Amino acid sequence: MKTQRTLLLAALVATLAFTSCVTPSQVNYLQDMRHGSQIELENKFQAIICPYDELDIYVFGPVDDEKVTKPFNIGSNTINGYTTNRRGAYLVDVNGDIQFPVLGQIHVAGLTRLQLQDTIQKRLAEQHLLTQPVVMVRFANFKIFFLGAEGGKSITITNERCTFLEALALCGDLSVYTNRNKIAVMREIDGKMVMRYLDPRSSSVFQDPFFMLQQNDFIITQNYNTSTTRQEARNFVTMWVSTAMSTITLVLTVINLLNK
Repeated sequence: MKTQRTLLLAALVATLAFTSCVTPSQVNYLQDMRHGSQIELENKFQAIICPYDELDIYVFGPVDDEKVTKPFNIGSNTINGYTTNRRGAYLVDVNGDIQFPVLGQIHVAGLTRLQLQDTIQKRLAEQHLLTQPVVMVRFANFKIFFLGAEGGKSITITNERCTFLEALALCGDLSVYTNRNKIAVMREIDGKMVMRYLDPRSSSVFQDPFFMLQQNDFIITQNYNTSTTRQEARNFVTMWVSTAMSTITLVLTVINLLNK
């Protein structure tokens, strides 16, 4: 009798536990991938400069002569009427332009940082301002933002390349209650906010144009709350409860037979 009570109690505990769980198919990543799977990625992805970006731009000459390159490197002092408190920081204006010392206005929106480096180097050389100039451009504001049931946060990407899956890992992964079918990536494109839903449970996520994240992208999550999801959870619970009860019934039957 004591053994029977113990088994019944275990069944009750299992039933209560299963009523609050979610199915593996709702949370497991890349479920359709197998050992040895290969999917091509966009390895040459480069972030595109947009209005309101912050850029660090440094100019170097063929020799280590700070006097030659100083007019082109913004410091805390005023140079040609342009003042900044941060070395090398340029804010791209609403028109996609920056005001560069000596060279004046440069349209940078739509360029990659490498293209901007080439543009500035050519203009410096063509105007005979520097011989064999070397220009380095870096994003100062490459951040990804998260909004969801767990709260908001942001992460800074130092290498200027971040995938959707990398961002999820950097933010500390998702709650088991996050609806992975409704993970949105929101991005500003040509003055419009564009949103796409990415599903990390499928390898098709690698082919999505938003898989490679752009600076200032938003990742927005939500928890399960649809009737379809609740029905899936109920079906899962019903299956496991039925299996648990059948197993316990079989064990009790065997015990009764052994006690006779």
